[in-house]
Amino acid sequence: MNKNLLITLCTLLLPALAVRGQARVDSLRWEASLSAEVGSGQFAPFWFSTNTYGMGSVKPNNLRLEAGIYKDMCRDNRWSWGAGLELAGGIAQQQPFHIQQAYGEIRYRCLDLMVGQKEIPGYGVDPELSTGNLLFSNNAMPIPQIRAGIFDYADIWGTRGWLGIKGYLCYGKFTDNRWLRDWVHDGAYSQGLLFHSKGLWLRNGNAEKFPLVFEAGIEMATQFAGEAWYWNSDRTELLHIKAPSGLKSFWKALVPMSGDESTVAGEQVNVQGNFIGTWSYVLSWNPKADWSLKAYYLHMFEDHSMLYIEYPWKDGLYGVEATLPKNRWVSRVVGEFLYTKDQTGPILWDKTDKIPVQISGNDYYYAHYIYGAWQNWGRIIGNPLVLSPIYNSSHSLTPRSNRLWALNLGLTGNPTDELAYRLRLTYSRNWGSYHIPLPEVEECFSMLAEIKWRPQSIRALRGWEGSLSIGADGGDMPGNSFGMRLSVSRTGLIRF
Repeated sequence: MNKNLLITLCTLLLPALAVRGQARVDSLRWEASLSAEVGSGQFAPFWFSTNTYGMGSVKPNNLRLEAGIYKDMCRDNRWSWGAGLELAGGIAQQQPFHIQQAYGEIRYRCLDLMVGQKEIPGYGVDPELSTGNLLFSNNAMPIPQIRAGIFDYADIWGTRGWLGIKGYLCYGKFTDNRWLRDWVHDGAYSQGLLFHSKGLWLRNGNAEKFPLVFEAGIEMATQFAGEAWYWNSDRTELLHIKAPSGLKSFWKALVPMSGDESTVAGEQVNVQGNFIGTWSYVLSWNPKADWSLKAYYLHMFEDHSMLYIEYPWKDGLYGVEATLPKNRWVSRVVGEFLYTKDQTGPILWDKTDKIPVQISGNDYYYAHYIYGAWQNWGRIIGNPLVLSPIYNSSHSLTPRSNRLWALNLGLTGNPTDELAYRLRLTYSRNWGSYHIPLPEVEECFSMLAEIKWRPQSIRALRGWEGSLSIGADGGDMPGNSFGMRLSVSRTGLIRF
């Protein structure tokens, strides 16, 4: 055979063989789990039901079944795609059956697109040990959305890897209309709300060349459009509004600005919709070893107050995360301090001709006088230590206490190749809000101790996992409780 022809045939066939070889090792990942909880108290232990993407029941005795199938993306390939479907249900759950995740995603080079309802962890914090990001924790059910952007850091051209950028833009829709109608008792709730969020982060540093890396970014979100029933300032009249939902409202969600005459008076002088966001700062030390250290500060703002350094930045989540050298007892440690008492002070005054002074205080974190709260299906979307509305005995959407400070300690480790544990200890003191202060400061101590067994030595049990968890709460908010949880799960691959 002619040598040039042989080279040409090989050149044409090798890519096809490579694609075929890749398909052989491609696979679907499936997971199924069953968990049962028993306990005492009005509610399940706090860390049983919190930061579970809305799936943890607040009832002390419950049973939950989850099943999902996923096509994971290979983020190193030029082109890649992924998809997922997860169903959940059970006894004494918020919903007897629901779709937890249903999404498809595609990636080309550094560009990403995701459509659907997917669990997305909050930026900058450990999903297992942290209390949670201030804007998006793992607490609430995911919101169906269309999200596009650069989801992972991409090196900025010409910087040789020393500068990176990532960000995203999304629009979505809340799906808890029926639950709100059934659960709210005071008549103040919303329907048909739309959702928008965006984020931009910069990375300064190259861990491959020097271990110190600094990251900074901003993330903002808005509840807008829909209709709402809400009380006037002295709670003597229940008002109704149908908010604008045209293209202009989408633009004003993207670029926060005041509403026009079709919105209520408060939004004409402030920002249209429930606008909330965070500044994030992360400093990491990542040596070429099996340990690392990270410190972070997340600063929260509502509307334009605290967006800039107009007032002192006191509130925020302060944290340290350490990954320790490989050992038998402790793998990672997280320590956090959350402070939300300041909220730019207790006074909000929009300037007038008679008193031309603007005081942008009383930020009222996670609450909104029209839309009720920064929540989805009764769970606070941000940090869950501001107790979610689902715990309110009054069945009101307004958080009972958003002025607090808290301490959190989390540990995890692997005593053996088959055993892993997690320990969480959280203490908080709560003052209520500037609008409705609590008569007395309310305290809460929450604990979670969990051990997992992943058998490896028994071939027939590979892919199975069993876990036993003990949780307890002591104090006023949400109340005393004790519980145990037993879970069994199985994971596997479907190759094609």
